[in-house]
Amino acid sequence: MSPQSEFLANHFLIAMPGLADPHFSKTVTLLCQHDGQGALGIIVNRPSELRLRDVMKQMEIELAIPEMGDLPVFFGGPVHPERGFILHEPAQLWASTLVVSDKLALTTSRDILEAVGRGEGPSRMLLALGYAGWGQGQLEREIVENAWLNAPADNAIIFERPPLQRWKAAADLMGIDISLLTSQAGHG
Repeated sequence: MSPQSEFLANHFLIAMPGLADPHFSKTVTLLCQHDGQGALGIIVNRPSELRLRDVMKQMEIELAIPEMGDLPVFFGGPVHPERGFILHEPAQLWASTLVVSDKLALTTSRDILEAVGRGEGPSRMLLALGYAGWGQGQLEREIVENAWLNAPADNAIIFERPPLQRWKAAADLMGIDISLLTSQAGHG
């Protein structure tokens, strides 16, 4: 196995039913970056009360297409909840973009929101505040401890499924009915 193959960038982390941490209970997190130093992900199934119009107003960016203001802003994770992250298709580059796959990228720079305001933004996007982060070896330990399932990411789940269906849909990618799993680890 090559060293790269053990890393899970562009994979979903699917919280196991027994994961008690309220930040991550029943979440689906898209891992955007994962290497020997740690991992960074965005929770994709926790919409907040905020809407895009709220963020745009705070940043003093006008919306040329007012209906876009209804897009939900997601809780992306507990780290830096004041910072905005935009998962988007296509994976075009903005001032500060991390390419996740050939079709998906994560951007943190203002220029993408300005383009959205003009009606020239990405065709599909998910705006999140905050991210999930793991230090060196932490995520690997949590996976061994049965906190997470992982599956290759599927953009249709991120952009087409209603948020409350994403946890089950991500587990379905693996052929697993997550509602039948228990919180007990299988280490007999």
